[in-house]
Amino acid sequence: MSVLVGKKAPNFNAKAVVGNQIIGDFSLSSFTGKYVILFFYPLDFTFVCPTELHAFQDRLDEFEQRNTQIIGCSVDSPYAHLAWINTPKSKGGIQGVTYPLIADLSKSIAQDYDVLIHEEGIAYRGLFLIDKAGIVRHQVVNDLPLGRSIEETLRILDALLYFEKHGEVCPANWKIGQESMQPTSAGLEKYFATQTTVAYASK
Repeated sequence: MSVLVGKKAPNFNAKAVVGNQIIGDFSLSSFTGKYVILFFYPLDFTFVCPTELHAFQDRLDEFEQRNTQIIGCSVDSPYAHLAWINTPKSKGGIQGVTYPLIADLSKSIAQDYDVLIHEEGIAYRGLFLIDKAGIVRHQVVNDLPLGRSIEETLRILDALLYFEKHGEVCPANWKIGQESMQPTSAGLEKYFATQTTVAYASK
């Protein structure tokens, strides 16, 4: 499995579905200047996948407030995407999903991001956080039965935004409003001292 963190995200030009329209020339490079969450899922009309796609849709406003574009991708055709989008949620569909879904029919995008399961011809549940300059800053890959946490995706995005704005790093389990630290030995010591004080105060 390739580690793409710190590298330029592989660009692509492909067909995508946005709402009820097929876009013929959809590219990653067109989102330069925005953050991008690119996530792969195995197939349309499956089981864990619609729960993830709806979960991203449910939090879409929060991503947009952070200047972040959500993009889904699978090896299905754009016509399969359209059929799935026009299938009600009660029937296992993703009606109401408005962010782009890439049709990676050639499997080249999944290959470039090294999430393709060659034996099955589908992708693992890969997720990539790409910054405004097109650099991958975070990646995580789940096996097929394991659904993702949109909450964790937002937390990681917030950590990156905080670091870029303040220059301080975000420790384990950090969330907005919690203590960050300077990336120095003194900063770490101060952070642990603060955490000890908080722990005693809560007793």
